[in-house]
Amino acid sequence: MKLLTLLAILTILTGCTQDKQNQLSRKLIEFLDGNYLVTYANGSVTKTWTIKNGKVTTTDKGYYYFWDEKKHYVQTPIEHTFIEEF
Repeated sequence: MKLLTLLAILTILTGCTQDKQNQLSRKLIEFLDGNYLVTYANGSVTKTWTIKNGKVTTTDKGYYYFWDEKKHYVQTPIEHTFIEEF
């Protein structure tokens, strides 16, 4: 039964265009949005941002990026950043 379900999902996805697959992926991510407190701390420098109903994303270049509650785009290095969900 699990194999049949998996096969059906794969068949549907291969029939979708890349754009449609991206739209479905974005819809799934919208359900994963949450409230976060992001803190950047490096030596004596400490900055904190609040994210409400948003998400924190990472890149392969070593950064977190997100939109804060003031609608500012923020990018911080992963190694000095702490993320808490509230």
